[in-house]
Amino acid sequence: MSFQKELDAALLAVRKASKLCSSAQFKLVTSDTLQKKDRSPVTIADFGSQAVVSSILAAQFSDDPLVGEEDADALRENAEMRDKVFELVREQLADLTQEEMLRAISRGNSEPDYNGRYWTVDPIDGTKGFLRKEQYSVALALIENGDIKLGVLGCPNLPLDFDAPEKGAGCIVYAVKDEGAFMCDMDGGHVVPIHVDDNDDSAKARFAESVETTHSAHSVHARISAALGITAQPLRMDSQCKYAAVARGDVSIYLRFPKDDVYMEKIWDHAAGAIVVREAGGAVTDVFGKPLDFTRGRTLSENRGVVATNGIFHDQIINVIAHL
Repeated sequence: MSFQKELDAALLAVRKASKLCSSAQFKLVTSDTLQKKDRSPVTIADFGSQAVVSSILAAQFSDDPLVGEEDADALRENAEMRDKVFELVREQLADLTQEEMLRAISRGNSEPDYNGRYWTVDPIDGTKGFLRKEQYSVALALIENGDIKLGVLGCPNLPLDFDAPEKGAGCIVYAVKDEGAFMCDMDGGHVVPIHVDDNDDSAKARFAESVETTHSAHSVHARISAALGITAQPLRMDSQCKYAAVARGDVSIYLRFPKDDVYMEKIWDHAAGAIVVREAGGAVTDVFGKPLDFTRGRTLSENRGVVATNGIFHDQIINVIAHL
């Protein structure tokens, strides 16, 4: 497999970061976390997850820039939080010092040549899902010359089969360009290929959308669904787990229609998921049918919204959107 060294490092990084997040969720998220609007558990896990991913990548690809969400300045000024992050990180990387942890987090601040080679990470995608103990993901992708070469999504709470909850939850989905898409368990075992569904009847289709309405217009999604004849209720969940659901054939469509013209999608929110869906046989564009452009910086400034599908309905959905 091409990019095997990079894939091995990415899988290790996401696996360990996902375990850190699961540990943080178990230890820090309480029944009244949401009620008190206490975001400290996800903040701590965010820092820790980025530290783990960054450290593992830096050990093997020290010249590769990393574009991430977090900055270590806040931790340098908050000893109590810093110690909590460090405790979680040491569970995964026992030899890391606190200063090395802080430097690893700050590597995510790099501003690379976005037409060159770089990694992008979302240490916890789906913060509210994390706090609800529902769906979130650790997302990592390698991009070269604007082209996504590989993507890995750690989905610690994602059911292995939505129709058979007894099979348990927690998986990693990943893809390398031109090599297909795969799913394994959280320890890296039981690897199986995954593929989008082959449903060609829009009336039987189901789509996924975000739980939160902050940046995604549910009312527009409903209009699109009605135009397609879709009658099934949407599968609502946080994070790039929605991309995993399309790639595995759980749903045929993932819609993310923006609520306004101001918000711009972040590259780390879509890179890993996009290649997983494409390599599983699906299609991913913005709502105008344009390919996602990862050469413009930290945001997808040349794009608006996202449509990911099994490929069969893609042009039909883009046409519906054009006539809204």
